[in-house]
Order: sequence, then structure tokens, then C-alpha cells
Amino acid sequence: MRSVWQTLFAVRAPSIPLVRKGKVESVEEAARERGVTLRSVLIGTFLIPVNTYWIIQVEGIWHRNHATAMSLFWNTVFCLMILILLNVLALKRFAPRYAFTQGELIVIYVMITIASALAGHDTLQLGIPALSMPFYGANESNGWDQLFNHYFPKWLTVQDKEFLRPYYDGHSSLYIAGRILVWLKPVLIWSLFIGAMGLVMVCINVILRRQWMDNEKLSYPIVQLPMAMVQNGGNTSFFLQKPLLIGALLGGGLDVLNGLHVLFPAIPEIVVRHDHPSRNLQQHFTSPPWNGVGWFPLPLYPFIIALGYFLPVDLSFSIWFFFLMKMALRIVATAMGVEQSTFGQPGVFPYFNEQSYGAWFAIFGFAIWGARRHLREVWRKAFHPSYAGIDDSREAMSYRSALIGLLLGMAFLIIFCVAAGMKLWVVVLFFLIFLIISIGITRVRAELGPPAHEVVGMNSQTFLIMAFGSTTIGAPSLAMMTMFWWFSGRGYRTHPMPCQLEAMKMAQQGGINMKGMGWVMMFAMFFGGLASYWAALHLKYANTSGVDYMDMHNWGNYYWLESQLRSPRDPSVTGMLAVVFGFASAAMMHLARLRFLWWPFHPAGYALSLNFGVEYFWSCLLIASVIKWLVLRYGGYKLNRQMMPFMFGVILGEYCVGAFWSAMSVILNTRMYDFCPG
Repeated sequence: MRSVWQTLFAVRAPSIPLVRKGKVESVEEAARERGVTLRSVLIGTFLIPVNTYWIIQVEGIWHRNHATAMSLFWNTVFCLMILILLNVLALKRFAPRYAFTQGELIVIYVMITIASALAGHDTLQLGIPALSMPFYGANESNGWDQLFNHYFPKWLTVQDKEFLRPYYDGHSSLYIAGRILVWLKPVLIWSLFIGAMGLVMVCINVILRRQWMDNEKLSYPIVQLPMAMVQNGGNTSFFLQKPLLIGALLGGGLDVLNGLHVLFPAIPEIVVRHDHPSRNLQQHFTSPPWNGVGWFPLPLYPFIIALGYFLPVDLSFSIWFFFLMKMALRIVATAMGVEQSTFGQPGVFPYFNEQSYGAWFAIFGFAIWGARRHLREVWRKAFHPSYAGIDDSREAMSYRSALIGLLLGMAFLIIFCVAAGMKLWVVVLFFLIFLIISIGITRVRAELGPPAHEVVGMNSQTFLIMAFGSTTIGAPSLAMMTMFWWFSGRGYRTHPMPCQLEAMKMAQQGGINMKGMGWVMMFAMFFGGLASYWAALHLKYANTSGVDYMDMHNWGNYYWLESQLRSPRDPSVTGMLAVVFGFASAAMMHLARLRFLWWPFHPAGYALSLNFGVEYFWSCLLIASVIKWLVLRYGGYKLNRQMMPFMFGVILGEYCVGAFWSAMSVILNTRMYDFCPG
């Protein structure tokens, strides 16, 4: 007789079509190649402005419901779920000829994911205010007009303070004669910049894709749920699995309860948020040096526990272990008389940001070193297309085109920046550091899939100042760096480059023509940028709430610039030594992992945890790692496979109910339950 556990968690494996002698055995399998269709691109194009509007309203204006703070965006999963329900309940049943194929669902998901990344909390929500903020915020007391505003190019900005007043005051409209035309020029120029950056990222991903997907066979944990959802256009057998339904009821039920509590406070709530006063462990550390631990939240988000379950145990362990080590080092620093800040003050012991720099450089270095043979093959194929050592016929573009596109894209970005007043050597180093960090984050996402990867204060500008000093870099270059804060500044949670590589993984796994997917990603980058600018301009002119967090999160950027110009920074030898220490520590961990199977520390955990952002989910990963260790220790591979649908259900339950509350908050223009950190 089967146990209760086995009954609850029995998994029905979805049917997988077979391929024999090169012929596909099912109609659905044959249709997968039809992913990039006119219909899928049109639907994706329609949903892009819907999602950018949604994201900028709730994240940018209200600073709530942060869909893009997690590696797996809940707004895109919610949209995908709606399309699958439409497909399964209506189209497949009553109009099978018009049902969405697996490939079409993947294309739509990829388009709105890339656009959401551009509209996200760490990207254009920071870049859009930069078009005008320093001019509107200038006054006689701060002297910004004389100090740095003259360094900003007129062709990239909107500088008329009286014209900008209704934009910042709200209670107005974008659609008044002349307003759109004033914004049109800088918006189109920045959209071309975004397109060039998207081209560079796609080309790098094309060059590295085969190495990371086929040679090293990285796991790509972030795409596991969406790929399971879209199989054969949506399978009822997947969604009706008992463990998945139980997980969805638990996760969704929690958000229903907490959502009703927001509307009707008499209904009790179950506190899981990191920012709830009862979840701050700092209140238990009141005397020095223990109070130096600072903000010490204890989040208990079920969906992050479920996301953490899909991480390798060594990574989840490393993240929470090094986070606790960081807390301990804060206490040590306080005992030494060093003042600490929540975000990790640069240039101050224990040099958290600097160590994180070194760790990310090491992750990048070992990733490229591991791909050295593949990169040689790519080089040969690019210069000798007839070379038979490697096949690029099913890549998003040929390797020759990828190298040419990379060079052209970088040339555009460099010329753009030099024309804007930056020094050539500063521009080259700026983008080199940015791409090193970007490739490192993309590698970590592909291999390990952390729930989030916020890396605060670790960007090209701070590293260049640490290495050369602010005077050497120069005021015009420093001023332009504030306009680049949206891609190399506050954090990297909404970085589009990992989304692109995951899109290629979904295309490969779903049998979609990769070249078509390449064009789809490029279009989504350009149109997603335009849609983000439109949504932000529309919402800021129409804003009647009196609150705008897009502005609030950007003022510090100009206070930083003011401080750099009024009090120039010298190069920091100790900071650079801390970078070397971080690099050496991460390199040692990597080499130890290659030599000792039992080695528990992962360099990615070290790189993530010494920076800010793990505060939102460290305890969730502690719980996830304990659960997974127990499952593998006592249930083995079989129980692990049975637990996966349950965890999928928890994620889906919270994502769908949480997205419902967020959508209702936009429709009704009222505060609803916020289930996601950010």
C-alpha cells in the first residue's frame, strides 16, 4: 500500500513526443519550430507596453510589488499563465487550429521578459529621470548649473526647467502640443544606445552559448518553471499534479490571506516580509559592538524558499554562510571603531564592495579560461567560414556576424560616449569593467540561478575612481557616468544579458529556430526601451499621488557627483588590495571545488553576499538548503523529483495571486498586498 506521502507527491510525467529516423511523431512537436510567427511577435509586441506600464507604475512610482527584483520575473510568469489557460481551456478545445504552440509561447515570454528587464527597478527606472533631473533640481544653494550641468549634452537631455515643471508636479498630460516632440529626440537617441548595447550582449551570448549549454551543460535553473509550463502549449497533466496543486494552494492561500488583511485589517496576517519590524533581528542586538550588525532582517518568503530549492546546495549554503560572515565582520569593524553602513561603505574596513569586485572578476576570469578552446574554435570559424571544426548554422547569427556585431556595437557605444564629452580611455575601461561584471552575472545565472543578484555600489565608475582618482577621470566623464547609472550603477537585478542567454536556452530546448529568436531579442530590446520611456513619461505627467520613487532613488546620484567634484577622491591603494584579496579568495574557492568534491564554499556565494541584496532572502535559502539536504539525504533522487512539482506550485501560487493583487492596485489605483521584496 502506498504511503500518504507517496500519494500526495506522486508525479505524473508529461508525455514526451518521440523522434525516430529524423521524423517527428506528433503534430505539436512538429509545430515547435514555428515559434517565431507573426502572431507570436504581434502578441509579444502588444504585451510589452502593458508590462512596462505595469512595472513602472508599481515599482517606479509607488516603490511596491517589485516584479523585476527577482531573477524570475513574476509579471512575465503571470502573463504566460494567462496565455496557457486561454490555450488549454479555449483554443485547444474549441479552435485547435489556432492554438498556441510551445514555440510561440516561448517567443512571447522572451519578448516581455527582456522588455520588463529594461523597465525594471535597476535599469530605466533610473535612466529615464537622468534625462532631466539635474536641471530641474538645480538651484542657487547647490550650484549644480555652475558645477556640472554644463557638461551634460543638450542632445541627450531636456533642460528647460519651466517646461519640466508639469512633468515633475504631475496632474497633467504628456499629450499636449509640443511636449512629445521635445522628448522625442533624446528618447530616440537613447533607444539607439539601448539597441547597440543589446546587440553587444546578444553577440557575446552567441559566442559563449555553445560552451555553456552544450559543452559544460549548465543547468539554467531560472527557465525550468517556464519551460515546464509551456510544454506542448500547456499540458493539463502538469498543472493537475497533486504536489503542484498543494504547493499552489499553500503559496497562493498565504497571499490571499495577507492580501485580504491589507484591505480588512481585522483579518489576521502571516508575516513573511523582510521589512516588517518584527522581522528585524537588529532589535535583539542593542549594546556595542553587537549593535554594529546593522539591519538584520529575517525574511520568510515561501516562493523564495521554493526558488532556492532549485539551487545547488553548495551555492545556497555559501550565500547564507557568507552573509552571516558579513554580519560578523560588521560587529568586528564596530569593535575596532569603524562606522558601518547598511549598503557597505566603499573604502572602509572590511572592504565588502572591494572584495565583491575581486570575486566577480575571478568568476569572469575562470569562465573565460574554461571556454578558451571553444573561443579558439569560434575565432577560426569567424575568419574561415568553411572551417569544419565547429558548426554555427543554428546559432542566432554566424560567429563572423557575432564578432562584427560586437565590434560595431562597441564602436557605436564608444563614439557615443566620446561625443558626449568622455575621455576615450575612460570609456574603454568603463565598458570593459561593465562587460566583465555582466558576463560574470550571466554565468552565475546560467550555472546556479540565484533568486536575485543585486550588486549595490559595484560599478565601473566607483572602480575607476578607486583605481585612478576622480581628478584623473575628469568632470565631463564623471557627469556622463551619472547618466549610465541605469546599466552600471545601483544594481544588476534587472540585467537583460542573462535574460537573453536564458532565451537562447529556451529556444534550444523548445526547438525554435535560433536565428529568429536573435531578431526577436533585438526587437524586444529596442521596442522595450521605447515602451519604457513612454510609460514613464505618461505616468509622471499624470501622477496625482504626490509620491514618485523614480525621482527619490535618483537624487543621490547627483549628490555623489557633487561630492566627487567638490572633494576629489584620490586613488585607493587599500581598496585595490582588497580587490586583489577578493579575487584571490574566489580563485582559491574555485580551485578547491575542482580538487575536492567535498568543498562546500562557492565563489558566487562569496561575491553575492559581501554586497547588499542578500538581506532580502538569506534565511529563505537557509531553509531551502536544509530541506534539499534532507530530501537528498533520506529520499534520494526519487523524492527530489517528487518535491520539484510542489516547489513549482508554491512559486506559481504566489506569483499568480501576488500578480493579481498588483494588477488590481493599478486598476483601482489603491494600495494592495505586496508579496515580493525589492
